[in-house]
Amino acid sequence: MENIRSEGLTLLGNKHTEYPTQYAPDVLETFPNKHTGNDYFVKFNCPEFTALCPITGQPDFASIYISYIPDKKMVESKSLKLYLFSYRNHGDFHENCVNTIMKDLIALLEPKYIEVQGKFLPRGGISIDPYCNYGMKDTKWEKMAWERLLAHDINLENVTNR
Repeated sequence: MENIRSEGLTLLGNKHTEYPTQYAPDVLETFPNKHTGNDYFVKFNCPEFTALCPITGQPDFASIYISYIPDKKMVESKSLKLYLFSYRNHGDFHENCVNTIMKDLIALLEPKYIEVQGKFLPRGGISIDPYCNYGMKDTKWEKMAWERLLAHDINLENVTNR
């Protein structure tokens, strides 16, 4: 546990977790990437994401997918879970939730590359699947972001489970 504390992590291993009741980007924590010489993806899948419609207050349910190529910092997974949980009482449109998640992680991590996608369950007979990405400016990652954005929906999925 001492090694965890020395890296500044306060949530991992904490038995007295407090769940945020409002949008809480300040709950996010990082730790050093020990493999800065390697380019690799880290992917998080959150199949139980919930936010509120800002107009009706009704819950919107989604799976959120976050993939990033770290540079110097990595996001600690328990803090990410609490951050995503903080949307539970937050009223926002699907597209804004996905873009805000990405921008908060960019500000926190300064990743080489990141993409965030939401697969929201339908309400009123339509589902919304926003996708956003970012590549570090003036690097090969910026070009990769543009290419992945152009091709992200080339193979449309058959939506039968929502």
